[in-house]
Amino acid sequence: MIIDYTSKPPLPDHQVGGSHLDGYDRVYAKSYRSAGRDKGVGEASLADYLGTYDSLGVSRVVIKARDAETTHGYRVTNEAVAEFCRRHSPRFIGLAGVDPNKGMRAIRELEHAVKELGLHGLNLHPYEHQIPISDPKMYPLYAKCIELGIPLNLHCSTSFSTSAAMDCGHPRHLDQVMMHFPELRVCAAPPGWPWVLDLIGVAWRHENVFIGITAVRPKYLTVEHSGFGPLLQYGRTVLQDRIIWGSAWPMQPVDSALREIEALGLGEPVKRKWLHENAANFLNLPAQRAVDHE
Repeated sequence: MIIDYTSKPPLPDHQVGGSHLDGYDRVYAKSYRSAGRDKGVGEASLADYLGTYDSLGVSRVVIKARDAETTHGYRVTNEAVAEFCRRHSPRFIGLAGVDPNKGMRAIRELEHAVKELGLHGLNLHPYEHQIPISDPKMYPLYAKCIELGIPLNLHCSTSFSTSAAMDCGHPRHLDQVMMHFPELRVCAAPPGWPWVLDLIGVAWRHENVFIGITAVRPKYLTVEHSGFGPLLQYGRTVLQDRIIWGSAWPMQPVDSALREIEALGLGEPVKRKWLHENAANFLNLPAQRAVDHE
């Protein structure tokens, strides 16, 4: 069984936008073409998108709301994510997105998204909010995640947006957060580049920190001097229970990403953890169960 921890449906209300993301279009242009993003969005491409997961036997797919309204004027709403998950249940699982710059409104929106809309966790990209992971504006949301018993996906890496300092995603900020909130369950994704060893150190220190190998081609874990190599070494040994894979489609095709995972030579027990068991544990999913496609 396979869980794709990060994916974006090819529909208009799931697209992120804004000039602050132009750098991503530049860096990922080739990958976007390979994944078929050039086919646009709509029902036709949605059929291909859903068919890919059918053909690969992927049991769960995580999609994420985002709210950068205060800083960049756009949202992928919790309602849109919840509706997509409802329509394509049980395969799709949604994480809420709120804007920490909105203060108490963000807290209330998160509670509504979990209790009323049925979303499974929270997704935050601090660089979009132009604040670091350890900014005090984030702390009420961390506390709320613990209160609600939900996991947190946290962008913990450089970004290709030049509207905020790359330091916003440095793992040292996550270390500080975990010292204050040891009960918080976090998946740091993407996996910390160019501070991969720092993130590994944080995860080794804090047992509730997972590392998401998302938005990076798995093959780079074997490329000398790429900076990703330590993820393979530690991910198949002391941190094998806390590595989670996600394609980040359309940043890379799902099928080729899975082939590159196969080529890493992880061995079946570790590969099973990376592709399913660790994500299921992080997301509080029930025991393994086949997805009903009827």
